Amino acid sequence: MLQSAMYPKIELHVHLEGTVRPGTLLELARRNDVALPGETPEELQQLYRFTDLKNFIDVWFLVTAALQTADDFRRITVDYAEEAARHGAVYIEAIFAPTVPARTGVALDELFEGYCDGVQEARERLGVEIRLTPDLNRTSPPEEAEDIVRRAIASRERGIVGIGLGGIEDVAPPEQFADVFALARDGGLGSVPHAGEVVGPESIWGAIDALAADRIRHGIRCVEDPVLMRELVERGTVLDVCPTANVCVGAVPSYDRHPLPEMVAAGIRCSLSTDDPAMFGIDLTSEYDEAAKRGLSPREFYEIGVEGALCDEPTRAALRAIGEDFDWASVETASVPG
Repeated sequence: MLQSAMYPKIELHVHLEGTVRPGTLLELARRNDVALPGETPEELQQLYRFTDLKNFIDVWFLVTAALQTADDFRRITVDYAEEAARHGAVYIEAIFAPTVPARTGVALDELFEGYCDGVQEARERLGVEIRLTPDLNRTSPPEEAEDIVRRAIASRERGIVGIGLGGIEDVAPPEQFADVFALARDGGLGSVPHAGEVVGPESIWGAIDALAADRIRHGIRCVEDPVLMRELVERGTVLDVCPTANVCVGAVPSYDRHPLPEMVAAGIRCSLSTDDPAMFGIDLTSEYDEAAKRGLSPREFYEIGVEGALCDEPTRAALRAIGEDFDWASVETASVPG
């Protein structure tokens, strides 16, 4: 098989906190005087062996606690741009979560400055285009969510293009955040909530109807509702699917039982992403290779990524040109299973 690092990719669903490899985590924690349950990268790697979604969330909070300065946020953004570029990424829509560090004393200005500086450095030094979509947390009260959205709107010229909704999915329905997402849309930001990974189709319906979702992050439980599947097809809504991540947190029992092939066959537009690559021990190459083994098209993932991206039109045109200029025939032929 032709290694997937050799063809261009667009990643629309990756949490920057989940890209921090153990060695970097150890370095940043020591610099910030944050205690970790391990003193070597090998010991910390054991933390990334998850038993369930709650265990994953606990580890995610631990990693987030180690990130405290604008330079930390800049660094992890640039580090992931460099890593993803080695696997063919030309455009990334990255997620960061302001609420948890802000509640523990990290200034929101530090967060936004650091991540936006990372976007600029990735473009200038690596030639990788990154856009940012901060996540609101499902535990956020209205005033906290509104503050984050207003800061995001103010940072549009520095790479912020959308607002997401993260956290434990069954804590609060999308409808609870309708007003603040309306504020985001009025300010020129897209809507990219998580929905339909742990909670069923009702979560996806809520994201579509109440939050006017431009894309759905995950959305895999749409297969439980044929009416919803038809609605997604008719709307042309892009679902950012992360199969390995869904397996690792127990939302799907195995990769071979993942509904992605069924969704693609039904005509639902799906992009392909890693979600939290360091935590799940994966990268873009391994994720695309797994999909290709199951007969899924790298070119289709790329083209859907172009159309689903929240970037400006000149950037979209440049991405489209990259796809049009690439020799996909050799990739598709090499990726056919058997």
